Amino acid sequence: MKEVNVSDLIDELTWRGLIKQHTDMDALRRALSEGPLTFYCGFDPTAASLHHGHLVQLIMMRHLQLAGHHPIALVGGATGLIGDPRMTAERQLQDKETVAGWADRLQCQIERFLDFEGENPARMVNNLEWTAPLSAIDLLRDLGKNFRMGTMLAKDAVARRLKSDEGISFTEFSYQILQANDYLQLYRKYGVTLETGGNDQWGNLVGGMDLIRKVEGKDVHVMTTPLITKSDGTKFGKSEGGAIWLDPEMFSPYAFYQFWLNTEDADVVNLLKVFTFLSRGEIEALETETKENPGKRAAQRALAEAVTTLVHGADQTERVKAASTALFGRGDLREVDGKTLVAATVDLPRTQVVLGQTNILHLLVDSGLEKGIGAAKRTVASGGAYLNNEKVEDEGRVITAEDVLPGGVVLFRKGKRQLGVAVTE
Repeated sequence: MKEVNVSDLIDELTWRGLIKQHTDMDALRRALSEGPLTFYCGFDPTAASLHHGHLVQLIMMRHLQLAGHHPIALVGGATGLIGDPRMTAERQLQDKETVAGWADRLQCQIERFLDFEGENPARMVNNLEWTAPLSAIDLLRDLGKNFRMGTMLAKDAVARRLKSDEGISFTEFSYQILQANDYLQLYRKYGVTLETGGNDQWGNLVGGMDLIRKVEGKDVHVMTTPLITKSDGTKFGKSEGGAIWLDPEMFSPYAFYQFWLNTEDADVVNLLKVFTFLSRGEIEALETETKENPGKRAAQRALAEAVTTLVHGADQTERVKAASTALFGRGDLREVDGKTLVAATVDLPRTQVVLGQTNILHLLVDSGLEKGIGAAKRTVASGGAYLNNEKVEDEGRVITAEDVLPGGVVLFRKGKRQLGVAVTE
């Protein structure tokens, strides 16, 4: 990844669509250009994995680090026990052991995106360190006196919840005090003067900035990234199974790659700006190619490859690409590793195979690719049936152990693109 000139950093982030709200921009520009500053972004362990929304924050942190600034990634071992108020309903509180386990998993994920060595190494912290020893009296006397109820009640999530039938608990209402204290503690301990986060966190970020001004008499900065939307204005980033998780066990690298590959032409250039480190020239060239030859989907392929490599690594990306090619007869299925092959076929029509008994006709019919044995026979006779990418000319062709691919699956196809998968009993 190419380093970003410090003086061009704000312009670069603005062009990429990574800045939504900020405090005094002139002051922030000066702070970024006068020398390395220390900044932080927080990640609460409210699930066992980060998702694509967190990826925007990690990419913002990486841009800032490449420009020479010092990143601190905060995992909210304390705030994760409380829960940031949602717009709709109260969060279900998790037990301490679960939150601690999720915090460890998030830390491992975050470490892949930042450089923890070199001239401006990243640092990992957990806010449980300074929040756990905080007594109720300390919370009320040392922190609570700096917050005004009117300001706290006016925050969007709080205001909406107060108008709802469920209301809001004091537990979630107090979250904004704890997050503000994080900024204060990091300012005192590490000299942090910039907090970044998603735009839904604007009120909490400003709360920390105001707390530092009241307690320390110093001005610091906050900056948010926008909610990523599609060209039609709808929220970006949902699959059929839910969130786009960064954990390969929760959302396979194959599914991850396919998600980005399926981006619409109208959205792909903006997503290249936000989610990749491709240069302006590279992105503009892909934009031109998309307009002139949309069928090649060059921009989508560049996006899928770049983001999958960023999240899962180059080796895993090559495996996914090999699986995508092999599924439709342009590669050797036996060279695809079993885990990737299983992930690649998870959404295909499927059936079971009894080795030595099930034949190609049964596979076509039982999977629903054909309506009956007669239709299946006609498909075989016309040369339209394939087993593991090899044309089947014998309608009685029985499936044997030699046909089983890595991952314990057998792939069959009707025509060029109608795929099915069989698993052994």
